[in-house]
Amino acid sequence: MRWLFRYLPVVPVFLGALATGPAGAGDSSSRHEQGRDIYNYRCYFCHGYSGDARTLASDYLLPPPRDFTATAPESLSRETMIATVTAGKPGTAMHGFARLLSAAEIAAVVDFVRAEFIEHQRVNTRYHTPANGWPDHQRYRDAYPFVSGELALDLPQEQMTPAQARGRQLFLGACITCHDRAPAADPGDAWSKQSISYPRNNFSYSEIDAVSGASIYARHDIPPPVSELSAAAAAGKMLWQENCAFCHAADGTGENWIGSFLEPKPRNLTDSDFMRGMSRELLLARIRDGLPGTSMPAWKDVLDDGQIRQIISYIDAAFHPLERQ
Repeated sequence: MRWLFRYLPVVPVFLGALATGPAGAGDSSSRHEQGRDIYNYRCYFCHGYSGDARTLASDYLLPPPRDFTATAPESLSRETMIATVTAGKPGTAMHGFARLLSAAEIAAVVDFVRAEFIEHQRVNTRYHTPANGWPDHQRYRDAYPFVSGELALDLPQEQMTPAQARGRQLFLGACITCHDRAPAADPGDAWSKQSISYPRNNFSYSEIDAVSGASIYARHDIPPPVSELSAAAAAGKMLWQENCAFCHAADGTGENWIGSFLEPKPRNLTDSDFMRGMSRELLLARIRDGLPGTSMPAWKDVLDDGQIRQIISYIDAAFHPLERQ
């Protein structure tokens, strides 16, 4: 696991408050802020809050989301960006937004990205504000060096000052659930075998389970109990956790935290109406080649057919029986 994951499970980045809707398209400044609102609502969890793709999604997706801060303006035209946001990009997780955004809104978000991230590499709107539930964010100042990368998270204890030691403890206890890409001298493996839905606090658009205090998405992070798995299905379970649970949830419903953002939603593989008549060969083709117009990328460059069949065996055993041929 990545070094910091030795302390907590893997979590999706959540750095920005979701916009309730796009701003009015008036003068240039309001149009720019309209683009910001759209980006913060639709784009940040893959491309990063400041356009640098420093997100958990960039570890799971191949090819990864584009890092706009490393993109030269002349290498990516405005027209190409508008076409990509409108219709998507085949072979990637970038799906088209024509169903969700008007042409004017697409142009506004493209122009925002070009101005803020590609041309000027600015930091996006700060999240830790009183309006977002952070009235005294300075109380976390000892943890700032670990968030910014000034100090590696695995710096030996004996090399730390008392303030730095307090800061690391504070980071691990209060900050890591969102700042999950903190630098480390030895980052370790890039994968965690567990998918966990965050945030679990009241300063988000998440609902809280009144009994457990957990996010309502937490139950979808628990794989269904299966008494016996074949060797193929057991291997498929590991591949599912590594590659599929991020969007489809550990329980196959697609009703986890990240799944709630994606449009169209990830398929619910426990849904009898959808799974009825689904064959192994059809599912193999969909996983291998992806689904254009959705966030389901083609996995043929990541997984071979044998591995995909193992995942299908796990789907058949854990989520819904597949049509027998």
